Amino acid sequence: MDSFFWIGLSNVVEPINIAAILVGVTVGMFIGAMPGLSATMAIALLLPLTYSFPPETGLAMLASLYLAAMYGGSIAAILLRTPGTPAAAATVLDGYPMARKGQAGKALGLSLTASLIGGVISAIVLLTVAPLLGSLVLNFGPVEIFAIAVLGITIIGSLSQGSTILGLMSGAIGLMLGMVGMDLTTGTPRFSFGFLELFSGINFTVALIGLFSIPQAVRLIMQGNTNTDARVSSVTGRMLPTGSEFIQMLPNSLRSSVIGVFVGLIPGTGGDTASWFAYNEAKRFSRNKAEFGTGCPAGVVAPEAANNAVVGGALIPTIALGIPGSASTAVLLGGLMVHGILPGPSLMTDYGDVTYTLLWAVLFANVALFLVGLLFTRACVAVTKIPNRVVGPVIVVLSVIGAYAINNSVFDIGLMIAFGMVGLAFDSFRIPTPPLVIGLILGPILDTTMQQSLLIGGGRWTIFIENPISATLLAIAALSILQATPLFGAIARKVRPRSVSGT
Repeated sequence: MDSFFWIGLSNVVEPINIAAILVGVTVGMFIGAMPGLSATMAIALLLPLTYSFPPETGLAMLASLYLAAMYGGSIAAILLRTPGTPAAAATVLDGYPMARKGQAGKALGLSLTASLIGGVISAIVLLTVAPLLGSLVLNFGPVEIFAIAVLGITIIGSLSQGSTILGLMSGAIGLMLGMVGMDLTTGTPRFSFGFLELFSGINFTVALIGLFSIPQAVRLIMQGNTNTDARVSSVTGRMLPTGSEFIQMLPNSLRSSVIGVFVGLIPGTGGDTASWFAYNEAKRFSRNKAEFGTGCPAGVVAPEAANNAVVGGALIPTIALGIPGSASTAVLLGGLMVHGILPGPSLMTDYGDVTYTLLWAVLFANVALFLVGLLFTRACVAVTKIPNRVVGPVIVVLSVIGAYAINNSVFDIGLMIAFGMVGLAFDSFRIPTPPLVIGLILGPILDTTMQQSLLIGGGRWTIFIENPISATLLAIAALSILQATPLFGAIARKVRPRSVSGT
């Protein structure tokens, strides 16, 4: 492990990887500043570009893009009163009032500084905690990995926004789609319907582009140009906080960063959850609670430190266990698969050099984000003025080009459009998309490890219960589904008053 630690550091400081981090940060910041464009969609759209890169270079670029898009969302939130990403929703409450007061530069500077603090703290935690978890799962076999995959799909489904049933249904659809292609154990093609292009399974990148890019493009075209009256036309004044302001914001930043890391550790949650949680805690700890919502600097610092700290937290279960901590980290796992790296508990041992390069890239990306942010944040004002009806068609064109470029196949364009229609249908019926993505990733792992486990156990299903680690993980998976059901909530509401009255 120690050798991989230093190999990763030596890899990340190579000129090509530093350049990839800078490009990822710049592109991610500009994309995040465009209202409505999420970090997940940006990663999915740019994933084909990493095919020609070495794995560590491509992943460093995608991780940097993910991190920078989280900060870029605050630019639109502060200037337009429109969150560039869902994670920046809480930033609107005080960021936009500060901009209307003529303090747009200060608000953006506070956001950038808080993002740096949150990102560095989460990167340090990632570099220390992920290897410890990775060493614990060195001896995991097919039975334990199957249980981890089951836990991943149930947690993602049960923590989906909206209906738990719809979330689990989305995950089940993803699992079904993950079974398409050749059975790795028997060599039998499944659900390919005679298409040779499906014998190797559904191309993960094509599916991601369709699911995330096409629905967003359609939404932007249908919305037209909104919020034109709410735009802040310019950014003036000092951006970086003074020494006294930095010391004043530090406790809030540290507290919010810790919140972000812990929220990121829980698969299925994300930057939007962490930012609201941190905003609430900042208000609770403040002596002047009435200032929040009127342009309070602490109301900008808290959500921005938290949503950037989520990145490192969400990558911990992703790297150590192969369980995506968020939709964006699920797409990053897709980036691993693109380069022939199978996500799972063996990631830190079998592909330690690539994994540690990614961990170090997260730390370096935070520093690069701060430097690039100082140079280009003011230029992002122009990006926020691009009309929605221009951005939408551009996304469609890039989606078609990206899908075709993967295998130079027209079939992939049709497959991407089909998944785009699925994404639109999911949005219309308020069915969450991330569980489907997780199902696509975990489906082949579930299938292969289940068959391997049954072969080891002589066809006995009890092998999953006889193994203590597997039994514990499966019990946690069952509880995660149970606690999200309406029946559990009703029982909890009945028990809670009795416990209170009993005290």
